[in-house]
Amino acid sequence: MANISRRILVETRNLSREPPPGISATPDENNCRYFHVIMAGPNGSPYEDKLGRICLDILKDQWSPALQIRTVLLSIQALLGSPNPDDPLANDVANMWKNNETEAILKAKEWTQIYAIGE
Repeated sequence: MANISRRILVETRNLSREPPPGISATPDENNCRYFHVIMAGPNGSPYEDKLGRICLDILKDQWSPALQIRTVLLSIQALLGSPNPDDPLANDVANMWKNNETEAILKAKEWTQIYAIGE
């Protein structure tokens, strides 16, 4: 248990020294395993400003203790620029992406404005 906390503290210190581009991650005051993350989506993507829910293999069945917090954050950011509709969080959204990518991108921009930015 102490090793996990020490590792999180070391990774957190490294994140503050060399933050990934477009990502701010700060640990919660009450739980060092919980991070408050603000992430800029890739330019030109529907997620240019902020992020909502995602589905990413390294956050579920491909998790490894060898992954660093920085690596996970960069993987999430990369997913925003190249979504994978074959491994969706929401099947209806994936179907829209497969059948009408233009409409899906417009919907993603709309939802980003409403849910991630709060406009």
